[in-house]
Amino acid sequence: MTGGLQVKNGFEKHRLERIRGWMQGYVDDQKYAGCSVLISQNGNEVFYHDCGLRDIANKQPFRRNTVARIYSMTKPITSAALMLLVERGLVHLDAPVSEFISGFSEARCLVKGATDITQTEPCATPTLHQVLTHTSGLSYSFNSGPVSDAMREKKLDFAPGPQTLEQVANEVASLPLVFHPGTRWEYSVGIDIIGRVIEVITGKSLEAFLIEEFFDTLGMNETRFRVPKGTQERYAALYTPLAGSSFDLSATAKSKDSLRQADDTENSPFLDTTLQSGGGGLLGTIDDYLKFTEMLRKGGSGILSPHTVSFMMRNHLNGDIASMGPSSFAEQPMEGMGFGIGGAVVLDAARARVPGSDGDFSWGGMASTFFWIDPVHDLSVVFFTQLAPSSSYPSRAQLKALVQGALR
Repeated sequence: MTGGLQVKNGFEKHRLERIRGWMQGYVDDQKYAGCSVLISQNGNEVFYHDCGLRDIANKQPFRRNTVARIYSMTKPITSAALMLLVERGLVHLDAPVSEFISGFSEARCLVKGATDITQTEPCATPTLHQVLTHTSGLSYSFNSGPVSDAMREKKLDFAPGPQTLEQVANEVASLPLVFHPGTRWEYSVGIDIIGRVIEVITGKSLEAFLIEEFFDTLGMNETRFRVPKGTQERYAALYTPLAGSSFDLSATAKSKDSLRQADDTENSPFLDTTLQSGGGGLLGTIDDYLKFTEMLRKGGSGILSPHTVSFMMRNHLNGDIASMGPSSFAEQPMEGMGFGIGGAVVLDAARARVPGSDGDFSWGGMASTFFWIDPVHDLSVVFFTQLAPSSSYPSRAQLKALVQGALR
């Protein structure tokens, strides 16, 4: 007991319970169809709650075993897989990506102020480290500029479909880079390229390697690039508040329905995709993802060396992200935020303007999912929902504030 209040594993229970009302508010206001939060401290579960629906049309509840699209929360998993190969001496981070994907040889990038994709000049070939940390000059179709326009036209965001990782990676390699590698930070398909590098090094599909080295060991039996066998009845629908594409971060046209269905459970491309997107293709349950975050929090759990995990969770940029590019992305401030291998690192929580601890390691997905690891308080927190884009509401900052405010 502290101050007359029951304390559970370092939390004031009545403050922790505020999360339930916050979640229900998002559901009642029809911002999220459903959502779940799972919090672990020192390896012990201290909080879980779910509410709302995973499928509005069929009135199916959002539950702990709901299978959801984690999109870019795939990136830390793929990044950890490459670090496993680094540990084994099979590759080093300063290796040029052209050693594994020949299309990156004789690299070119846009000239400063380019308005056309043909306005290029020679540049250095990006290294694997630059590809991992989004400083390579690669981009995404939802960014602005001629390269992003070409990616959008050619559908080069590694979305689920009939192509292979190799095919799309080769097409991306045929485009110019947006800037000279190492000079800026721009969110990109880089981790999809890393997924292809893993395939080249191992001679295995990305999924086969992840299953063998991570998923089987950690018991992540319902995390796959397709809807896992036998789980379709637990698969969540995807919603958007936008009238157009749920992946258009610059869109302003809102739908009359704040929860317009963008992908259903019966015709989803994730049911039969052949493309294994290391940057955004995994689906899974909240418990499966907690197993991955706990592996990192505990220093690798025998899969990775604790020294490798520490290396991953340090800032790999010269300063914060804002000093190299955007001041914010998907409602997450980039001032006071660095970037490691697979996720963002809080350098100064005050400058980031979101309650938390210096050293917090985190990332999220396009469907508004989010995780962070707090090394100061030995926390792993995972948030699941299914609404795209993730910039729709400030739920990540709000949840961090709620959790931080509940700590003793």
